[in-house]
Amino acid sequence: MRAIEKHGERMKDFQGKTAFVTGAASGIGLALARAFLDRGMNVMMVDVEKTALEAAAHGLSNHGDRVGKVVADVSVGENLYDAANKAIAQFGKVHVLCNNAGVSRPGPMEEISIADWQWVIGVNLYGTIHGIRAFVPHMREHGEDCHIVSTSSMSGLTPKALASTYAATKFGIIGFSEVLRDELKDTNIGVSVLCPGWTKTNMPDNGRNRPDRFGGSFRIHDDPKLAARTQAYLDGAKNGLDPLDLAALVMRAIEEKEFYIFTEPGRRASVQAKIDTVMAGFDALDERLPGILRGKAGA
Repeated sequence: MRAIEKHGERMKDFQGKTAFVTGAASGIGLALARAFLDRGMNVMMVDVEKTALEAAAHGLSNHGDRVGKVVADVSVGENLYDAANKAIAQFGKVHVLCNNAGVSRPGPMEEISIADWQWVIGVNLYGTIHGIRAFVPHMREHGEDCHIVSTSSMSGLTPKALASTYAATKFGIIGFSEVLRDELKDTNIGVSVLCPGWTKTNMPDNGRNRPDRFGGSFRIHDDPKLAARTQAYLDGAKNGLDPLDLAALVMRAIEEKEFYIFTEPGRRASVQAKIDTVMAGFDALDERLPGILRGKAGA
């Protein structure tokens, strides 16, 4: 058994602290909000889908004024910064940031429109960038134990065909998180990257939230060429991990300041295969470079 990589001191006390969660109206984001509230935290719920956010916040109304909500498109910096300011104004210090909002547009890489690339990059990458820019200075300034969790995916490690927009951005989130972990290693802020496998969410139907500036909403069944993939993803989500169980894994990782958060043990083999492929590139270098250098020396 390998040692679990940890970063900084444990975050021991959640009572009275505040979490800021994007994509909080459903799925993983809503489960995280519930988990934080159950530990005595305040939560600012952020989502682009107003009706769903209202319903989700109403469902948590038993937690009283510890629940806040704000409609925001995380791809727009001003929206996210305004939401951050509202969280600070309502609750004071923010201690946990969950960059969780995410979207995807499947299809052959060369056929996906530039507008769809801009939408996915805007939500997944710029949403994470805006969250980090909004809260890291605030967290540094107040100095209390803090944690940042950014939601990537197994597609950020072992992507499949027809998922280029999602994979590119989820790879990016892992890269962001590794850099952030290194930059914050001697601070009060811990960093984790969440890489979920199949989870019971409505993520496959995220096209309902594509803004008009990127082409407007679309339905998951709109492209018959993707029917087989669509069904596989719907089945995967239907049979996936309960988001509340996923949230429990995230809470534990925050407590222990663990970097990678995985949710599906069966993906270990695919990650190992990727690592083996990377190492094979170094094996090829070890085999070929001496001969190339000898050739140069004898030239």
